[in-house]
Amino acid sequence: MDNIDRKILKALQRDCSGSIAEVAERAGVSQTPCWRRIKKLEAAGYIDKRVALLNQQALNLRMTAYVTIKTAQHDESWLNAFSDGVAQIPEVTEIHRMAGDIDYLLKIVATDMTDYDRIYKKLIKVVDLSDVSASFSMECIKSSTELPLDRI
Repeated sequence: MDNIDRKILKALQRDCSGSIAEVAERAGVSQTPCWRRIKKLEAAGYIDKRVALLNQQALNLRMTAYVTIKTAQHDESWLNAFSDGVAQIPEVTEIHRMAGDIDYLLKIVATDMTDYDRIYKKLIKVVDLSDVSASFSMECIKSSTELPLDRI
């Protein structure tokens, strides 16, 4: 990966809805080499997918909860049941297996506390959990899907 590839990735992270010509201009290359580089970056796995980022507030998903989970079970069958079950809850937008005091961290979006409670009740039916605790975001100070590219 060279500096041009990084510029292309940076341009795509900011806005992938533009034409190849627009991406090429932002990266400082002509269209055909830009298109070829994008195809190579996709084939190499640097680009997972291109998506539209939706406005959470406009969609009335005004509550973001960060849910910590502890479990006494750490075997593969429990993990598979947990992963498969939680993946079926669309309001869970992120699932992280953690190191440290907690085992899993989930990001959940909901309309309000009543909606969160509905999601919580789905979550605790998935598998046996030792402890489930939530913290609620009062204000999002920074949110970005852009990864830092200057060190790769």
